[in-house]
Amino acid sequence: MSEAMVTDLYEATMALSYLREGMTGPATFDLYARDLPPERGFLVAAGLEPTLDCLSGFRVEPEDVEAFAVAMRRPYEDLEPLLGLGFDGEVRAVPEGRIVLAGEPLLEVTAPLPQAQLIETYLLGQLSHQTTVASKAARCVLAAAGRPVVDFSLRRTHGPWSGMQSARLSAMTGFTATSNVAAAAAYGIEATGTMAHSYIEAFPDEETAFRAFARTHPGPVTFLVDTYDTAAGVATAARVLRELASGPRGAIRLDSGDLGEQAVRARRILDAEGLPEVRIVASGGLDEYAIEKLIRSGAPIDVFAVGTRMGVSADAAYLDTAYKLVAYDGKPVMKLSSAKATAPGAKQVWRRAGYADVIGERDELPPHGGTPLLETVMRGGQRTEAPDTLDRARRRFDTDLAGLPPHARRIRHPVPPRPATSAGLARLAGRVRGGIEHRLAAGGEAGGRQAA
Repeated sequence: MSEAMVTDLYEATMALSYLREGMTGPATFDLYARDLPPERGFLVAAGLEPTLDCLSGFRVEPEDVEAFAVAMRRPYEDLEPLLGLGFDGEVRAVPEGRIVLAGEPLLEVTAPLPQAQLIETYLLGQLSHQTTVASKAARCVLAAAGRPVVDFSLRRTHGPWSGMQSARLSAMTGFTATSNVAAAAAYGIEATGTMAHSYIEAFPDEETAFRAFARTHPGPVTFLVDTYDTAAGVATAARVLRELASGPRGAIRLDSGDLGEQAVRARRILDAEGLPEVRIVASGGLDEYAIEKLIRSGAPIDVFAVGTRMGVSADAAYLDTAYKLVAYDGKPVMKLSSAKATAPGAKQVWRRAGYADVIGERDELPPHGGTPLLETVMRGGQRTEAPDTLDRARRRFDTDLAGLPPHARRIRHPVPPRPATSAGLARLAGRVRGGIEHRLAAGGEAGGRQAA
């Protein structure tokens, strides 16, 4: 199945209708999050790179037309106008790793209307999911307050490809390593891991299991110590680690029970055995809330291994994103629906100190101290630059995070910054709204093609 098939049926129908009606003028769509999930103070833009990969090779092939025809229960000939449809438009977007706010376009597409319509679902799926997970991972890093966080999400994500995305996105936002072997190789992320309880259970006792694992593992080892009795497991691990060349650099992992209490007891045992450099890794149901609680309690945990709750963004598993037409054939348009009104026209977002962001018209002069967030990343259906790298995205995130206001960094009940609307964009919206309301009063049609 080609990328052209990753669409809803109604989008294919609308694209076909536009072609039949000769409506192929340039259309601009904004993709943005209407609101932040509860207790979120920001979002991290993510998913752009795979999106650009898709668009640069997007094309409706004969097998796609056949699949559309079958799905619509119509003859192949009826769907034939879609054949060969590609993407030759422009994309302006916020680069991956940058922090954004609700209402700010993550991406803006300008392309012939049928093209821009047919890619809607793919764009929403890529950017919505990946921005959601990246934002969750960033909050885990914030909660850890400088202590390393590693990705253990692969076995609990919504499929292997989602696990690959989680590893990449968590590395983008500050995780130091991943247990995902494929992701480590694909993205140049440090690989990390330990053993399962089943490994311990397969041996006669914990000490035999630890020694066997150490003989196989080439570097510093991490022993899982809570299969039976945690205190006894820590003491056994300490004995084995002390005898290994990797001992002082090794670690133990706690995966169950009261992690804070278990960590205090484990630290006492390790220190008494002369192993103050042996680190304590905690895992098991962790997310930013659990990490924050452990940090506040003073738990002597050195590394947090975060899995399920980050990989599926458990407390906020979706983002309320929208992909809305804002201009067609050179004319700005807007939607007036209650609670879902849109702002017309192509836009720019200017970042000012303290995240006093302003959304304005694309060609407006920037406000004092404002720098643009949206960059042209594709023109004529081709990338304007070489593919972005994970390192560059990580540096963007680090830079943006440093300037994030304290209230937006809070894990619980933040008051998120809100972007302002420029005077120019407000005037444009007023003109478009006035024209629509005039036509409504006159009994005309209030569709999506009203102009300023």
